[in-house]
Amino acid sequence: MPAEIGFLSMAAPEIFMACAAMLLLMGGVFLGERSARLITWLSVATLLMAALLVLSVAPGESRLVLLSDLFVTDSFGVFMKVLVLAASAVTLIMSLGFNEREQIARFEYPILVVLATLGMMMMISANDLIALYMGLELQSLALYVVAAFHRDSLRSTEAGLKYFVLGALSSGMLLYGCSLIYGFLGTTNFSDIAAVFAGEADVTPSVGLVVGLVFLMVGLAFKVSAFPFHMWTPDVYEGAPTPVTAFFAAAPKLAAVALLLRVLIGPFQGLAGEWQQVVVALSIGSMLLAAFAAINQTNIKRLMAYSGIGHIGYALVGLAAANEAGVRAVLIYMAIYLVMVIGTFCCILCMRNGGRMVEGIDDLKGLAKTSPGMALVLAIFMFSMAGIPPLAGFFGKLYVFLAALNAGLYALAIIGVLASVVAAFYYVRIVKVMYFDEPVGSFDRPVGREMVAVQTVTGLMILLFFLWPGPLLAAAEAAVRALFAA
Repeated sequence: MPAEIGFLSMAAPEIFMACAAMLLLMGGVFLGERSARLITWLSVATLLMAALLVLSVAPGESRLVLLSDLFVTDSFGVFMKVLVLAASAVTLIMSLGFNEREQIARFEYPILVVLATLGMMMMISANDLIALYMGLELQSLALYVVAAFHRDSLRSTEAGLKYFVLGALSSGMLLYGCSLIYGFLGTTNFSDIAAVFAGEADVTPSVGLVVGLVFLMVGLAFKVSAFPFHMWTPDVYEGAPTPVTAFFAAAPKLAAVALLLRVLIGPFQGLAGEWQQVVVALSIGSMLLAAFAAINQTNIKRLMAYSGIGHIGYALVGLAAANEAGVRAVLIYMAIYLVMVIGTFCCILCMRNGGRMVEGIDDLKGLAKTSPGMALVLAIFMFSMAGIPPLAGFFGKLYVFLAALNAGLYALAIIGVLASVVAAFYYVRIVKVMYFDEPVGSFDRPVGREMVAVQTVTGLMILLFFLWPGPLLAAAEAAVRALFAA
């Protein structure tokens, strides 16, 4: 019994979050709608406490598998869970003012975010196809609801419906892939699947197994909004309430990338020759689509949707390398992207004119004259996303392109650099609009202390990353060693 208790303590963060979500739900029911702000702050505290628990039960260099080999705890999981929990907590804080102004401040919203984050943590620690699906669906069911959370908005309702229909389709594909894998291998456990390929590098896998793996990757590609499974992203980003869009762009995308790494590098590392071709195709398609489709966008939320597709394409460049350097580059890139996207959406949430949210890029005209501080922070994020040195975004792209070159993927790296040059146009256009166009009006002030704090912290992290990159690089290195030691 003591050994079992010790093993279960490694799942303490997930157990704590599940219990806390139930308590918060009961508290919200008894206190009513007036408790929305209190429940939101308690949810933020829950997420931060879960992050502390994740760090406290970190297994160090070891890798622990528990709950009948369904759940794994290692440094890779710790790295990704901390990022996901931090992203969820910050986006919840960012949602407070918006939800109250739009009169959608209901206690269910932060609880749904906590439950979605719990699903993400289960995804990150999945060691079985069944556990993978349970975590994925727990996340997805909560996200379907928050996408349509603004019930009086036709756009929000449409966004939720589109996300639900296409999400159900992707889940069906993923389950079909899992069934094929189980049918040809006789197991759903990641450790057992990896053991099948151990020492069999020269054995040609069956066509059915490869097809199953492709269907599994299709389901995961939908979750990361990679081309050509990106069709939901622009409409959902534009239609969902802006705090929900910020949440979608940060935490779920990070968790899906972590799951993709866990699946491909862990059990299916022996099939790298097969899945590498799919990853290269997804990467090239995502980078090129985002580079050209975003040029004519006039809505900044849709622009950020295509930007997110492009950034996933760049991250997949590192995964295509299929080695430790490539995966380390992916982890660094996604951590930097997380900071950039949260900071950018914090600026978007401050775009209010006469008490009304505005989303047009033209609404940013002359922002440097009316709100110089916000214009400076947004310009930092735009230059960083474009990959301009010495900002953090430059180093993220540098690592993934170097990993591709070292793996011999010269064409992929060249396409990535060219796509990045094209994409720089629409990032620099926003800077041009803010600094060189005449103002068309001014945004409402003040924007709230929490928003100023998020903008300042994220802006400084991106601007000064080159001075102290050591902690992130060290954490990514430890995470990669744990993943490849599986």
